[in-house]
Amino acid sequence: MKAIRRMHVRTVLPDSLAALSGLAQNLRWCWDRPTQELFASIDPKLWKTVKRDPVALLSRLTPQDLDALAQSTSFAERLSDVAAGLRDYLTEPRWYQEQAQASAEPFPAAIGYFSPEFGITEALPQYSGGLGILAGDHLKSASDLGVPIVGVGLFYKSGYFRQRLNADGWQQESYPLLDPDDLPLSLLREQDGSAVVIELAMPGGSHLHAHVWKASVGRVPLLLLDSDVETNDAARRDLTNRLYGGGGDQRLEQEMLLGIGGVRALRAWSRITGAPAPDVYHTNEGHAGFLGVERISELVSSEGLAFDEAVRAARAATVFTTHTPVPAGIDRFGADAIRAHFSGSAELPGVPAEDLLTLGAETYDGGVPGMFNMAVMGMRLAQRANGVSVLHGAVSRGMFQGLWPGFDVSEVPIGSITNGVHAATWVDPRLVELAEDVLGPQALQTGQMWHRAAELPRERFWALKRGLREQLVADAQSRLRSSMKGRGSTSAELGWVDDVLDPDALTIGFARRGATYKRLTLMLRDPERLKKLLLDPQRPVQVVIAGKSHPADDTGKALIQEMVRFTDDPEVRSRIVFLPNYDIAMARRLYPGCDVWLNNPLRPFEACGTSGMKAALNGALNLSILDGWWDEWFDGRNGWAIPTADGVQDPERRDDLEAAALYDLLEQSVVPTFYDRGSDGIPHRWLDMIDHTLTTLGPKVLADRMVADYTQQLYVPAARAGWAVGAEGFEGARDLAGYVRQVRQAWPEVSVDHVDADGVSDTPQVGDVVRVDAWVSLGSLAPEQVAVQMVLGRVSRSDELKEVETSLLQHAEAYEGGRHRFSAELVLGRTGPVGWTVRVLPVHAQLSTTAELGMVSTP
Repeated sequence: MKAIRRMHVRTVLPDSLAALSGLAQNLRWCWDRPTQELFASIDPKLWKTVKRDPVALLSRLTPQDLDALAQSTSFAERLSDVAAGLRDYLTEPRWYQEQAQASAEPFPAAIGYFSPEFGITEALPQYSGGLGILAGDHLKSASDLGVPIVGVGLFYKSGYFRQRLNADGWQQESYPLLDPDDLPLSLLREQDGSAVVIELAMPGGSHLHAHVWKASVGRVPLLLLDSDVETNDAARRDLTNRLYGGGGDQRLEQEMLLGIGGVRALRAWSRITGAPAPDVYHTNEGHAGFLGVERISELVSSEGLAFDEAVRAARAATVFTTHTPVPAGIDRFGADAIRAHFSGSAELPGVPAEDLLTLGAETYDGGVPGMFNMAVMGMRLAQRANGVSVLHGAVSRGMFQGLWPGFDVSEVPIGSITNGVHAATWVDPRLVELAEDVLGPQALQTGQMWHRAAELPRERFWALKRGLREQLVADAQSRLRSSMKGRGSTSAELGWVDDVLDPDALTIGFARRGATYKRLTLMLRDPERLKKLLLDPQRPVQVVIAGKSHPADDTGKALIQEMVRFTDDPEVRSRIVFLPNYDIAMARRLYPGCDVWLNNPLRPFEACGTSGMKAALNGALNLSILDGWWDEWFDGRNGWAIPTADGVQDPERRDDLEAAALYDLLEQSVVPTFYDRGSDGIPHRWLDMIDHTLTTLGPKVLADRMVADYTQQLYVPAARAGWAVGAEGFEGARDLAGYVRQVRQAWPEVSVDHVDADGVSDTPQVGDVVRVDAWVSLGSLAPEQVAVQMVLGRVSRSDELKEVETSLLQHAEAYEGGRHRFSAELVLGRTGPVGWTVRVLPVHAQLSTTAELGMVSTP
């Protein structure tokens, strides 16, 4: 029978235990060991039953349990210490405050960080994969460093799906309902106690309403908008029900709520709490791009700016991070859908639909007329943009080069900040305890765990790795038994599960989304060769595999099914397993328990890939295609690079070649090194590689490094650019917009008419001085409004310049009709085939680069 009404009855804590509520409601518990240990000590068995969730633990305690706990003096002392630790953590100056104090220039008071998903803990399942986990780690490290970020996202009542397998190995999805009252969330309320309501105008005179849930991620507030509000119709109540659950208008309205509604939620947050409004807005992928449109509307309405002036003001303080290396990964909407949602009664004040359409229009070679591209809008509304690894930055510059026609791909203004992972979340506590015991307290926080990794006693470290493998084996057997029962097996048929995996065997992990380019089944290209590796009686290999495919991706589901059918084979099922429902809880067992982390995407389609970073921090070695972060940080001693067959056009042949290279590495290098033991039974060559990995990769792959890079390279410059255009009633924005209008109108008249070079002999040598004179027509532009550059580089047989460097020519003389001479003396510093040209670029103090406007004039 079903309940006709639902309510949530909260636990009432005695006064002496009141601090438990604050500890449970702040998500710092998910990475703070003392807090976790405090809750675990209340009832260790119940703590495991509720899957390490403090809110669930407290809700299961009876009044008698609480009374007994309140009588415990030792518990009261521990509670007091942990609560004091949280208070200090939330209030004491940290890295960011020290940096701001030491700087002669101001730092931003707040940064709005918008993302469609956040993976913080399995107790708050608001993530699907790498993008969400990255966003969660970003918030955690921002909290640890004291960076004043405010996170903005959506609350998905059914989260992402739970994965199970049917008897035939086909992925099945289910969507358990989440009750926010059971989660570490609080409803944002007005001063009178009523819920804050965010409102968006929708087509046909209708409206979308949303409440705002707040999570505390250490020092970082996270605001999550929820459309399940009684004043919405049924369809809009379900708008935020599922993460990536729909398409078309539903997806568009989700992204409007995230971007437009997210800015309005920030305004409500500041109004109610007194928190400063953000000085910087960070768009984590294009899903949140409409935040820039809302800010344009605000500036037009409240500051009296024209549309183009508001664009310049908004973009100056906006950062856009792209995570996709393929156009297919970008959200695009038809122009008619945009017009329907941004015209008439739904029009944003000051943002006519036709002006909005220009921001996302694919007006470049290969673009599709009539499509509105969210990533293109993100680029046009952010003065600073980045990819998430060095290679991905290069891929992104090529992918978006059409927005900057006339510029070499290397000059496209998209940088890169390589992703990182939050060590306190992902490093197994037993490994941290070993480091603290040997290297001193706070070894993880101070970085000594990485810098002095070689000092960890090998006997203890190797014994610990076996214990972590044993922990993974137990977890895998439990999950596999549950999965097989769900597929129809009975307990009587599952005795074989007790023999699955061996804590002494070389253990390889592979866990990723089921996207085709990640090539889940590459290891199956030669099944007999794989079986030989798995079943070697002296040097066995075992593989633990996990991953979800998007519910609409039948191709990805078919790959999972192929893998599951292979793992079902009685001949190999004790050595290779597929575990359904990959999530944070599984990952915390999988990364530490693996010896090798496998990643074999189709290069260069892995933007970054952070799972290998987490494995490395737990003493595993990477075996990976040179893609994403591995491309820049593989050094020959921290793992193995799988050779790629770049240039091979036949995808089947390419897969065959790269799978063969993978088998070769396993057979000839990985397996022999792991099983090469000294007289003490320890694989010293293997541990040499792990020492090197922890020492060299440890400091690099940290989210603390990543967030510090964002702060120094993007947030602080973006804030200062925003202040510059906003000063004196936005005179800077008006001046910049006026300059852009002027230069665009005048640019057809700009040309390089003639260039002379004196001092170039028939046999030029390094050190020769060359005088360059360029006669340039500027039309109505003044010389100080442009930069005239000599561009020198290596020249190809087709006269294409590569590896270019630029030198500025100085204004030398003015003539009638807007003609000018620019000159410079240059010293030749290159050998080999060298070429050069001269070009004219717009220049303004408020532009971040000379390429920003995508305008250039060459001979």
